Amino acid sequence: MLFIRSILIALQSMWSAKLRTFLTLLGTIIGVFSVVAVVSVIQGLNRYVANEILGTGSHVFNITKYGIITDMEDYLKAQRRKDFTLEDAEWLRRKLKLADVVVAQMSRRQDVRGLKERADMVAIVGIQDGYPEVGQYPLGEGRHLTEADVSLRQNVAVVGSRIREELMHVGDPIGQKLRIGGHTFHVVGVLEPRGSVLGISQDDIVIVPITSYQKIFGRRQSVEIQVKALRPELMLEAQDEAMLWAKIHRGLKPYDDPDFAIVTSDMLFSFYEQATAGLFIGMLGVVGLSLLVGGIVIMNIMLVAVAERTKEIGLRRALGARAQDIVLQFLVESATISGLGGVAGVILGAGLAWGLRAGTPLPTHVDPFSILGGLLLAIVVGVVFGLYPARRASRLHPIQALRQET
Repeated sequence: MLFIRSILIALQSMWSAKLRTFLTLLGTIIGVFSVVAVVSVIQGLNRYVANEILGTGSHVFNITKYGIITDMEDYLKAQRRKDFTLEDAEWLRRKLKLADVVVAQMSRRQDVRGLKERADMVAIVGIQDGYPEVGQYPLGEGRHLTEADVSLRQNVAVVGSRIREELMHVGDPIGQKLRIGGHTFHVVGVLEPRGSVLGISQDDIVIVPITSYQKIFGRRQSVEIQVKALRPELMLEAQDEAMLWAKIHRGLKPYDDPDFAIVTSDMLFSFYEQATAGLFIGMLGVVGLSLLVGGIVIMNIMLVAVAERTKEIGLRRALGARAQDIVLQFLVESATISGLGGVAGVILGAGLAWGLRAGTPLPTHVDPFSILGGLLLAIVVGVVFGLYPARRASRLHPIQALRQET
């Protein structure tokens, strides 16, 4: 009963001092808004990146000349390594007993022409058959590339949905022609829309046989070898087997350091987490600063409220209110104000997150726990920073408080 009465008194006090209430709310709104918005961005990015990176499967790994490059020194070191060739991939395909699929691929950016229009800087991927099993290539129309396409060096292509819209927007896309590097390719398939990753479209892609790719662009580029283990539980054994045979094929001893790298989706996601950890900590630091500023605003405004209501406090004490009753009144008032600010902050933060998701490539995600956490954080900030003004009010002597106003 006393708690409910304190809330009613707090609401009445807030209504009678609207400007003061607004200023107090403002600090909490900014803090909670920052919490919800930042957490929504971070969680959205993490979920999206995890889905993109880990979506290739838990038992797919890459054998690559470069590995994960973190700085220029790593790049220059990897650049001096021997290239992997298509023949290397074929040799490994024959040797790897724990591999279900072994696929070599190469890629670059190149302009692509249709009958009239041109698409700039399209991802051209030269690859072997079997690629749908090691990557996310959902087929919408037509067919995928076949072993015959690769072995016969056919000029056929599977295109992304955006290439279909930009260059083949009239009629059936299957059988239409594209010009890549001065060579004509016939479209045999169209992928389903895959969306974008942080603003980079995954639908600006043309997939061709790797042999046709090398016919146009040459062989002076290292291939990347994608391997799918027979079963997820054989992933580590398959990597060890690939490491051993790749070393042998490149003239290394089993105990030598490799001049190549094996990269898994888990490694890529761990690298992403490490690379973005500093950014996320910085964002959380900004959130903490916002809440600190909001708490200081609450404390100062509540001190002003104590000074303005000295006579009221003295009168309540004279009528028998205990010190803890005064403390409870001001703490409830502070928590109520910050709680309302938290509600407003949650609405604004969630609104911004949903707006970013709808209007930008940023994949935000509003989690119910972030909303609940923002509200609880607002109330905690109100209680913590309202404690000093509340204790100061409770220590006022009734007679001195009444005299001060008179």
